[in-house]
Amino acid sequence: MLRREIPHYAREGRVIRVSRSHLAPAPLAESGELTPLQPTQPWDERMQPLCYWHDEPVALFVESKPGEDWIDGRQWLGELPASWFSLLSTALQVGAWLENHRFCGRCGEKATKLEAEFAMHCHACGHRNYPRISPCIITLVTSGEAMLLARSPRFPPGRYSTLAGFIEPGESAEEAVHREIYEEVGVHVEKLRYHQSQAWPFPHSLMFGFFAEATTRRIHIDGVEISDAAWFSPRQLPSLPPPYSISRELIETHLARWR
Repeated sequence: MLRREIPHYAREGRVIRVSRSHLAPAPLAESGELTPLQPTQPWDERMQPLCYWHDEPVALFVESKPGEDWIDGRQWLGELPASWFSLLSTALQVGAWLENHRFCGRCGEKATKLEAEFAMHCHACGHRNYPRISPCIITLVTSGEAMLLARSPRFPPGRYSTLAGFIEPGESAEEAVHREIYEEVGVHVEKLRYHQSQAWPFPHSLMFGFFAEATTRRIHIDGVEISDAAWFSPRQLPSLPPPYSISRELIETHLARWR
């Protein structure tokens, strides 16, 4: 569905309008289906050619402020089929990069957008930057059938999720798993198993999903990033993350093993 080729020779096509993790809804088609893809239209220099979607060229238009009817990216992902995730994730991540890197981070001069790749070039000092991607680990800790799930203070009431954190400079993903889990809940783990990854566009993460078995079960939350954590049985679960998230994928994969 999504072809990662920049249609820089195209002069018209579909458009996605983004601003601060929000996307503008397009006028409803005859089918009545909600879509962030605006109708085919001429492109101008303000638009960033993005990709091909079902062989149609798509451009990105970054606006300074979302409109009142614009929809948050998480809501879009919750309402559209899973096949849309790659397009919305790409649009949100490239949009955040364009909005935040208009000027050179080395000398402060205005940067120039290149055509053939996602890159901003500074003609004053030669510095070039690309869309930022921040690697993270996200891990489901288990002990037999039980799952260790935790709450962030930012979560909706009653929701628990898997443990996650950014990989630090010079650190491997596996080292980050051990460190983050111990820092957040005081639990030691072993038998790490990589599952899959997911681009997480809030705003520019790449999540590496793992399973890990606990060697200790006593919980000591950090009280800052984690407000509560507990062991949950598959037969008594809290409110879980949305279906499109890698966290939910890890949980559902584990539950399927014990059904």
